[in-house]
Amino acid sequence: MFRKLKNKIDIVTVTIAVAALVFSFWLMFSTFGYKDGSILIAPKARSDFGSHIPLIRSFSLGNNFPPEYPIFPGEPIRYHFLFYLLVGLIERAGLRIDFALVVPSALSFSFLIVIIYLLAKLVFKSRFVGILSVISFLFNGSLSFLEFFKAHPVSLNTPFEILKNTTFPSFGPYDGKIVSAFWNLNIFTNQMHLAPPLALLLFLVYLLIKNEEKKVSLKWHSALLWGVFLGILPFSHSSIFIMALAILGISFLLFKHQRVPLLLILALGVILSLPRTLYLKDTAIFVPQIKLGYLITDNFNIKTFLTYWFMNFGLFFVFMPLGFLLSPKNGKKLFIAFLPLFVIGNLIQFSPEMASNHKFFNVFLIIGNMLAAYLIYKIWKAHLFTKIFVVPLVLIMTLSGIIDFFAIKNDGLGELPDYPNNPDIAWIMENTPKDTVFLNSTYFFDAASLAGRKIFFGWPYFAWSVGHDTYKRDKITRTMLNPPDLPTLCILLKENNIDYISIINDRRSEDFEINFEFFKENFLKIYENPRDNLVIYETLFSCKNALLSPSFSGGN
Repeated sequence: MFRKLKNKIDIVTVTIAVAALVFSFWLMFSTFGYKDGSILIAPKARSDFGSHIPLIRSFSLGNNFPPEYPIFPGEPIRYHFLFYLLVGLIERAGLRIDFALVVPSALSFSFLIVIIYLLAKLVFKSRFVGILSVISFLFNGSLSFLEFFKAHPVSLNTPFEILKNTTFPSFGPYDGKIVSAFWNLNIFTNQMHLAPPLALLLFLVYLLIKNEEKKVSLKWHSALLWGVFLGILPFSHSSIFIMALAILGISFLLFKHQRVPLLLILALGVILSLPRTLYLKDTAIFVPQIKLGYLITDNFNIKTFLTYWFMNFGLFFVFMPLGFLLSPKNGKKLFIAFLPLFVIGNLIQFSPEMASNHKFFNVFLIIGNMLAAYLIYKIWKAHLFTKIFVVPLVLIMTLSGIIDFFAIKNDGLGELPDYPNNPDIAWIMENTPKDTVFLNSTYFFDAASLAGRKIFFGWPYFAWSVGHDTYKRDKITRTMLNPPDLPTLCILLKENNIDYISIINDRRSEDFEINFEFFKENFLKIYENPRDNLVIYETLFSCKNALLSPSFSGGN
């Protein structure tokens, strides 16, 4: 009996699943935590959480239905918010914010690791390929280690310098270097909403190929469920939705036994996604356009293109096509199904920021890594002599990822006082309605946004990168914080549904030019914290008197 049970249980798969679970929880908790009334955030993730925490808190502590971007309220949200809605509802139910965020993130990331292993093992019939595919996913194969060795010349001390490393050797395009910032695990720790839809998409591909090998179709009720999954993807991750359409569309052509269920999945998914697409159409300020070469679009030619991708993919750029030639039939089909992602990422700009196309390459690399791993496997199996090349090849293919890993590991955690320790957040939570909007004077981690309230204008990059008109809002914000007169300000406050004005009364810390005396003279102060110089004014009473004043004749 026990022997039969042992035969049914794949010990390697169980071991990988357990290791993935432990690693994922460690990774996510090393990025985000909570202690003694303060939120803990890794410095390398702090910027992204300037958007994610207000979004979570708008659902857990605020009232954000129908959803708006809490750092850019007043119009439909363009950001894929579904994961953070779930996290917010979990915190609202009573679980602390770190557990509410980390638990689903770690579970989905560990599932992603396991499904990468299972998919590679299924297609290439090798545990070796599956394990190496996971290793390649975790430790990227770019040539950024060349930049590391420029700063740290190779010596006997090199292993210790890698262990102590705290920075990414290359962080293009932001540091001017050719290797991009988007290949390390920081992508998944900063964007914890990426792993859940990606893991499910790969799981669907796994099921399709498994059924294809058996020459049976995916069951119709399963196809309906996957159609619903595809339909809600725009709310979960818009880039993954576009990828899913491309992958499943090509799979429809390649896997003949899956054509009927795939047609059902695609039809239902597109139909369910239409309302959101049509809802956002009238608020779009950016139309997708053709841009060749991803981040080298301004200097695009064959030489720069090949150089860029060789530096960013390293040996994988060569090994992927070689692995394709050697791959079994389903390995070739799998690669062909995902190849459009590489083409699309290099061809179409979907948002104001071209760099956001990196997700297409992250997903494409997962499958490309499998082909490279298969090539390494064939080298290992070819001859006793060829085995000696495998270890150095694998080291070169993972060295940059190892260096990047220690930059994340050694990042530490910084404190952000939450409402138990921050009286500003606590006061706003206790004394303002949950659906109120604040005119803010600071972009990042404004007390109102941490209390679940909406702020009129958060850090512009976040809203701009998903297509909101931040230039117009910036102009309005600056006018309101340094107004020409009270009636003009009150009209703008009313037009933008602003209930409170929150000002840091300290010229050293302002993000805007603020007429402090104007607000002091014209508005009712309802809160002041002398420790951090935060002052909150209410708008209704002051503006009511101003707009009713006989001296005011404008506002038409």
